[in-house]
Amino acid sequence: MTTEEFSPPRLSLIRLFLRFLRFGVLAFGGPVAQIAMVKQALVEEERWISPARFNRLLAVMQVLPGPEAHELCVHLGMIARGRIGGLLAGFGFMLPGFLLMLAVAWLYRDWIAGSPAMAPVFVGAQIVVLAIIARAVQRIGTHILEDGLLWLIAAAALAATLVGAAFWIPLVAGGLVYAFARHRVATIATVIAAVGLAVLLPTTDTAPTTAASLGDASTLALFIAGLKGGLLTFGGAYTAIPYVRADTVERGWISDASFLDGVALAGMLPAPLVIFATLVGYVAGGLPGALAITAGMFLPAFAFSMIFFERLEAVVENPALHRLLGGVAAAVVGVIAATWLQIGASTAGRVSDSAAAAMLFLAALVVVWRVKGSFVAPALVVAGGLAGWAMTP
Repeated sequence: MTTEEFSPPRLSLIRLFLRFLRFGVLAFGGPVAQIAMVKQALVEEERWISPARFNRLLAVMQVLPGPEAHELCVHLGMIARGRIGGLLAGFGFMLPGFLLMLAVAWLYRDWIAGSPAMAPVFVGAQIVVLAIIARAVQRIGTHILEDGLLWLIAAAALAATLVGAAFWIPLVAGGLVYAFARHRVATIATVIAAVGLAVLLPTTDTAPTTAASLGDASTLALFIAGLKGGLLTFGGAYTAIPYVRADTVERGWISDASFLDGVALAGMLPAPLVIFATLVGYVAGGLPGALAITAGMFLPAFAFSMIFFERLEAVVENPALHRLLGGVAAAVVGVIAATWLQIGASTAGRVSDSAAAAMLFLAALVVVWRVKGSFVAPALVVAGGLAGWAMTP
């Protein structure tokens, strides 16, 4: 009986980069399609690693924050050529989507945004994106909210976000409450401390979004906004939305409409969905802002694999860490739901025909609920834009 051997071929660094660059060019359809493409090529056809090891690696990446497909590429690049291989694989995978989004952001900010003729098209697309986000929240919640306590943590995080509590309070409280759920005194103390902090600390810094305030963001602030989103991306790229929005829209650097446009356009490109941050950074701070927020967003995806390469699987097997991350993830679900309500209210204020907008939203919701496929979201965004144009009086 022979033992199957799995190992990557001997590739030069240039060939390794080009291999993952090709994956980036073909990375349509979101993380499920991206992961399936990489698995088919590198595991099933070229046998870089065994299917069992790939599945364990995928489980680790799903627990950690960051876009799973990108993290997998970094990790596989490291298996092939060490840390420099991981760096090149990660850059190769993200580069096509980043360059495309950068071009889209330039066209959007300098030629499209503010055009009266295009406004109804983007409103239609934004309504559809709200339906897509609603479905994403439901999917994420199904995987994360496994018991009553996790549901309670999500509900508390939703309420805390709506009243303007600092972003980290529900996350820390949710993680600690679930980690120490069997210790009643510690749980009660955590809840009391969280409520006290929410009441005593100033609420989220907000500023009215006016045309005059757009585009004056600092490069460092945008890097931190991206880093926050990258570190808190649990269960899918949609979980980055509330944190990037809090640090950009709520500071008056970009409008809710443009923010949603970025999410819509990102869903149509061959890239992880978090590439929407590039457009947000470009609108808020030009090319330096786009580079800074993108670097912050993707830095954790590189760092977790490249720094903790040898220890990732062992660390994630720790049951205590599982409960802590489970509580944090439940709080994130509540934060996303609250952000969805806030963005929905903002979008409703830009709608001229409420009945038609409601019908479009419900139709999009039915489609995302019942139809599966990698091109459902891009097709819906296009259809939403056409519907918005058709509804123009």
